[in-house]
Amino acid sequence: MLENLKEKFEKAFHKVHSRGIITEENITPTLRELRLSLLEADVHYKVVSQFIDAVKVKALGERVIKSLSPGQIFTKIVQKILPIN
Repeated sequence: MLENLKEKFEKAFHKVHSRGIITEENITPTLRELRLSLLEADVHYKVVSQFIDAVKVKALGERVIKSLSPGQIFTKIVQKILPIN
């Protein structure tokens, strides 16, 4: 199950990696895929909702560093918020 979740996350992140800037428009589909992936993995819907909200707030407030792509920054944000290390 974790391998399936990992594959879905990687697929979702790939879509953000191809963008030039982090905007609500280009992370909304990715957040939707992350939400669906977590729900399919039987993560409680309240936890999923809190997680997605936290990622969205953090991602939209993040300045894009020129040496990193928006996708790399978005991935970093998700990794920071995920309680799994």
